[in-house]
This record gives sequence, structure tokens and C-alpha cells, in this order.
Amino acid sequence: MPGRGDHGEHRGPLAGVLVADFSRILAGPYATMLLADMGAEVIKVEGPRGDDTRTWMPPVRDGVSTYYLGINRGKRSIALDLRDSADAGVARELARRADVLIENFKPGGLAGFGLDFESVRAANPGIVYTSITGFGSGPGRHVPGYDLMVQAMSGLMSLTGDADSPPYRAGISVFDVMAGNHAAIGILAALRHRDATGAGQLVEVNLLSSALTGLVNHSSAYVAGGTVPYRMGNAHPSVFPYEPLPTADNDLIVAAANDGQFRKLCQVLGIPEVADDPRFARNVDRTANREELRPILVDRLRKRSALEWFDLLVEAGVPSGPINTIDGGFAMAERFGLDPVVVVGEGERAVPTTRHPIRFSETPVGYRLPPPELDEHGEELRRWLTSPEEGNRG
Repeated sequence: MPGRGDHGEHRGPLAGVLVADFSRILAGPYATMLLADMGAEVIKVEGPRGDDTRTWMPPVRDGVSTYYLGINRGKRSIALDLRDSADAGVARELARRADVLIENFKPGGLAGFGLDFESVRAANPGIVYTSITGFGSGPGRHVPGYDLMVQAMSGLMSLTGDADSPPYRAGISVFDVMAGNHAAIGILAALRHRDATGAGQLVEVNLLSSALTGLVNHSSAYVAGGTVPYRMGNAHPSVFPYEPLPTADNDLIVAAANDGQFRKLCQVLGIPEVADDPRFARNVDRTANREELRPILVDRLRKRSALEWFDLLVEAGVPSGPINTIDGGFAMAERFGLDPVVVVGEGERAVPTTRHPIRFSETPVGYRLPPPELDEHGEELRRWLTSPEEGNRG
């Protein structure tokens, strides 16, 4: 395909996999960015107006939405109006040549263009066709799916905030990101199956199912224990201390999640006898008696700053951490040698982006292309897709 040789020598673990990306907003584009980082060739198919996130600003960088920039590196863009018969034909040819197709239209929304699963599979039996919806392909198929809605409908918002406050949304579109991760996992599993059998399949992900599995212990509390969890602010329902506690200046997260860690915490705080107190010796006791234990811990923590305690506690093996703003989070990652920022592109097109979260010892990820401008690669892709296919797909 065009550009196959213009990225240097990078050969990630998904090198040779061609992804037709008909998704937009967050969940799908996040999934395909992860695949692109791992070496897949991702063709981002956009409508004439482009992905909605191109206009979600501020903030901006050089006139471009940073939202869009954060989830679209490594891709090529082609703008296609699927209502135009010629453009729809180009889209169908891309689907025929692809290894993976990912879309987040309403269920059935692509059928009129010959881009639904059954139509694509008829022309391309090996396709891994991935659909991301809000509420599945059953009775909820016609309900639009937005992360904020799912945070509310899943129960997450009922868990977020202080006990006497109204429900709050999380600070990020947590279930869009989670669904994007689930989509990427499903794609990789389906590619593994195709390698073994030659057969493609339909992979379906929906935001509500991703949300319910992502609620983990809270979901289990209801499903296995018949308990409906409730808002507790920053407290944990089953572990104490596992929350922010005040120090001489700022709050500090203290997460002594087992008896050994709690004993180490007490030693660092200079109150080793508290770990032997029968009210606090076991986690179940500490959780039941948290209102008696909290002031004892706070009294000691107020004698030093949050960063001083952080260094002392981490040195002793007690999980803890300061509550940072985003810039502090990146600074902490730099301190730990995680190199969280990678610059993609060169010159005026250079864009700082956040590093891929996975490291491979043998097939490292790569950052080959900056987030594309709308239809930036349209001409070359149209030429390729309207010319006879050369060799094997991908």
C-alpha cells in the first residue's frame, strides 16, 4: 500500500496488518492509535467534515484540537462521503483489502453502503470486523452512546463524590477509553484466531458492558453479594487506610492495603504500637474502626509535608503518592524514567504526544506519523484503492 516503505525500519508486532478505521470521537480512534503504535497500517476514513474531535477546542495547538491530536497519531486520513457512489465504492474496496475494520456507527448504520459485517465478509472472509456501540445490537441498538450517559446509566456516577454530594462524572471519558482497550484486545484475539483458521469474525464491544466489567469490585458487590455500593468520597469500602490523608501542607494518598504495609506505615510514623492494637491489627478491623484510626494517623502525618512523607513511606515499602495536577503527573513519570512524552513528526508538523503504555523487548512500538490533517493522504489512497491490488493484502 502507499507509503509502505517511508517509515524507516520500524517493524512493530502488528506490522503488515491493515486497519480500515471508520470510527470517530474517542473509543475507536484510541483503539486504532494503539494498533498503529504497534505497527499496523491504519487508514482513518472521515466524512467531508472530519472527525468531530477536530473541532473540540480549546485547548489547541497550532490551531488544531489537542483532543484530536492525542488519539490519532500513526494514521493516514482519507475523506469519503459515503452518500456518493464513487466514494462508497472506494470505502468498500478498502474494506475488501483490510485485515481489520473498526466502526462505531449506530447498529445498521453502514448497511446501506454495503459496509455492514455480512456485506464486508462476503467480499473478505478473513475480515476482523469490530463494532463499538453504546448499548449493543439488541433492544438498546438505537440509543446513542456517549461516555457521560454511560457513566450515569452504569452506576459509576452514583459512586463518585462525597456521601452527601450529588453524583459526579469522572474527570475523563473513562468508559470510552475502556471500550477502546477492550476493542483492541478483541481485535488481537480475533487476529490470533484468523492466523490459526483463516476465518475472520465479528467483534462487538459496547460501552455499557465495558462499564459494568470496569466497575470490578463494585459490580461484584452487587452480583455476588447483593449489595448496592454507595458514594464514600475518596474512601474505599473494603480497605483502610486507602485514601487521601492531610499532612503539614497537602493531602497524601496512603494505600496500606494489607497488614504488612500497615505495620510498616506505623513504624515510619513512629507509632509501632498501633499495629498491635486489636482494633487495627487486621484490615477488617481497621475498616470497621476507621473513624478511630484516622485521627491517630493524621496527627502524625501533620508533622511533615506530603513530599517528605512520600519519600519516607515509599522507601519503607508503603504505597503512597502526592495528589498532582496533570503537569505533576508527567513530572513524576519523568522522575521514574518512564519518558512519558514522545514527539511525532518533524519541523512544523512535530507534535508532542503521550507514550504508548506497553513496552516490548523484541518488537518495540513506533511513532511513525503525526496526527493527519483531514484527507491528507486522500489522493494517494484513492489511487491505490482504484488500482489493481498488488501481492498479498497488508
